[in-house]
Amino acid sequence: MFWGSTLVALMMGLIASFVRVKASARPTNAKKILIPPLAMSTGMLQFLVPAFRLTWLEVGEALIVGLIFSVFLIKTSNFEKRDGEVYLSRSKAFFIVVFVLLAIRTVMKAFIGDEVNIFATGGLFYLIAWGMIVPWRIAMYQKYKQIVAS
Repeated sequence: MFWGSTLVALMMGLIASFVRVKASARPTNAKKILIPPLAMSTGMLQFLVPAFRLTWLEVGEALIVGLIFSVFLIKTSNFEKRDGEVYLSRSKAFFIVVFVLLAIRTVMKAFIGDEVNIFATGGLFYLIAWGMIVPWRIAMYQKYKQIVAS
């Protein structure tokens, strides 16, 4: 199970990198920035199932880890204006950050996987991802608004 989920996470990292490259080739807008965390929010429904429920301490820890991870994504996500349109800037550092975060996630999963049941582990890593994506996208939106206003 550990290796299967790690392989899936690696594939998701590769897909995210590919999407990032494609996104930098087309202009962006506020919708493209804000919809992903809103769409991801539907995953919170998993916590209606008792097996996925976490303690408030676990929720807080997962969100704090996600927030810390988001700092690196925020630092490597910038915009530029070209021909009157706003584009996401390509950053090699972004790809490095994504795969370093993936490696950290894998190590964390190896350590807590034996201590926490599979459902709680899934819930924890979902909250880490959500806690990372929401601040990152909010920061991206703020940077986007600044570029549009300039």
